[in-house]
Amino acid sequence: MEVLRTPEERFSHLPDYPFKPHYHELPGEYEGLRFHCIDEGPHEAEHIFLCLHGEPTWGYLYRKMIPVFIQAGHRVVAPDFFGFGRSDKPVDEAVYTFDFHRMSIAAFIERLDLRNITLVCQDWGGLIGLTLPMDMPDRFSRFLIMNTMLGTGDEPLSKGFLAWRTWNNKHPDMAVGKLIGRACPHLSEAECAAHDAPFPDATYKAGVRRFPNIVPDRVDAPGAPISRRARIWLRAIWAGQTFMAVGIRDPVLGPPVMDRLKEIIRGCPEPYEMHEAGHFVQEWGREVAERALESFEG
Repeated sequence: MEVLRTPEERFSHLPDYPFKPHYHELPGEYEGLRFHCIDEGPHEAEHIFLCLHGEPTWGYLYRKMIPVFIQAGHRVVAPDFFGFGRSDKPVDEAVYTFDFHRMSIAAFIERLDLRNITLVCQDWGGLIGLTLPMDMPDRFSRFLIMNTMLGTGDEPLSKGFLAWRTWNNKHPDMAVGKLIGRACPHLSEAECAAHDAPFPDATYKAGVRRFPNIVPDRVDAPGAPISRRARIWLRAIWAGQTFMAVGIRDPVLGPPVMDRLKEIIRGCPEPYEMHEAGHFVQEWGREVAERALESFEG
């Protein structure tokens, strides 16, 4: 497998990102690949906040939420999916499948033996993350959910998503920082550049190109049966606390999509509406984190 590894100097001057890198090797098909995560706060903390990013971002997206969780006494673990951030990047796009990503996160959770997890997820962080608790229910206790969905394959994908997938496929060398900057106009040039840091050129973006194309879009698509099983489990069995925040200005995974997800998750309260936020809700993350902790009462 041909693999690229982003040079460390690309991450040397990231604004508001004082976190040390932690690298792990996962078993099985991931042997030889380096997997990165942020791991902050006391390891003996009662709650572990597992923060899963989406497309085309990485752990940097959580920089505004992590300090809030740490100050409340919690441990925060924020991995980068393979193909993103400081994690290794296979060059062959065919490597990136729903199961490849899902099982890497499951293996990571087991490798670090994470328990009493608060799943913090958005975009692909939810598409993958929300399918995991049913298979390891003793490890998850709470959800903090931002703009995301389940890829069940039996509901039509939104026009916003289909337009996004078409745009993605026409731009194989996506300008990640510019894209996020347009969605989050309050960001500085340096913050937008930090979102570009993992990707020196187009060869590093195989994972970025693949994510929109592996969203399950039919009932027999890879990931769709697992997601439908998760939908049943979340609706009937999930008994933990849930906090949901919605970026109202998201044209892809905005209020209509999140309203459907709310109805799936047992006991999910009314969402907290972020009227200024779009798809990348974490860029307004301090407010979200504070409101979530208030909801969880710690």
